[in-house]
Amino acid sequence: MNEPRDAALQALYERDTAPSPPPHRLTGKAAGLVDGVVASLPDLDALIEDAATGWRLGRMPIVDRNILRLATFELTHRRDTPTGVILSEAVRLAKLYSTGRSGSFVNGVLASIAATVRPDEARR
Repeated sequence: MNEPRDAALQALYERDTAPSPPPHRLTGKAAGLVDGVVASLPDLDALIEDAATGWRLGRMPIVDRNILRLATFELTHRRDTPTGVILSEAVRLAKLYSTGRSGSFVNGVLASIAATVRPDEARR
């Protein structure tokens, strides 16, 4: 697991499931992603809940919830990363680490968020 997004997802998952989450020991891009998600959590969760029609955050699989948080952070705070790359990576993570239907669920929610936070790029 040498990909920054994979490492960040693991740290976010551990943070979400541990009663008292230990600090992560990540560096570089992975650390920036985790720290950014944690600092922006209320705003990210609000965007996700608005886009995930019929789903509350607490009902989502933990992995999906954290993939969505990670990708939503990138969509809102990492303007140098293209929308297509963010969505593709999120779908890859969902297919690799979550359920069989998670890829399409994650893609649909993120496409809705991208249309809101990156409307010019979403139309391309």
